[in-house]
Amino acid sequence: FRAGIPALFVFEGWAGAGKGRTVSLLASRLDPRGFRVVPVLPPRTYETRYPWLWRFWLKIPARGQTVVLDTSWYRRVLTDRVTKSVRKREWQAAYQDIAEFEEQLAADGTLILKFWLHISRKDQAKRFKRLLRDPLTAWQVMEEDQAQHKNYDKYVEAVEDMLARTDRPYAPWVIVEATDRYFTRVKVYETLIRALEARHGA
Repeated sequence: FRAGIPALFVFEGWAGAGKGRTVSLLASRLDPRGFRVVPVLPPRTYETRYPWLWRFWLKIPARGQTVVLDTSWYRRVLTDRVTKSVRKREWQAAYQDIAEFEEQLAADGTLILKFWLHISRKDQAKRFKRLLRDPLTAWQVMEEDQAQHKNYDKYVEAVEDMLARTDRPYAPWVIVEATDRYFTRVKVYETLIRALEARHGA
């Protein structure tokens, strides 16, 4: 915050992998005056009238601010791709849009880190079953999550393509083995701390 460095942390991963819990714990430890969590939902009707990345430009961090995205523009090449919500040429073209978007942010001084929280299909099924058993947590398993589980193999293909095509030195992907909740948090937070200290000392 004092150094005036904008930071953008993107959290993607399998439904049930613990993205929400990890982000929530991180938020509880930081000063809210310089920190903002942005959950990304499907575009609203009026948002579809603009270029598809327009709504994300409204969410980028200001100087000295940290923004955490709970899912992001990668929905275009993951969920939209698998569900065929957009044409093939649209999600393929999105890779170039994403590359230029992230490169422009990095060139302007934004620190970018992207996390993919990974769990197996079997582990995801166990977590869904546990959540659905309790009426107080059943709401957390949405129809879109169940569709993701059903099409796990198709998502794997999309994820591998995404990681290979969008991992850049200025916007790297960090794969987090999210089977163990404690390990997930340790890896995420230690990665964030190292990146912030390195940038602050540069």
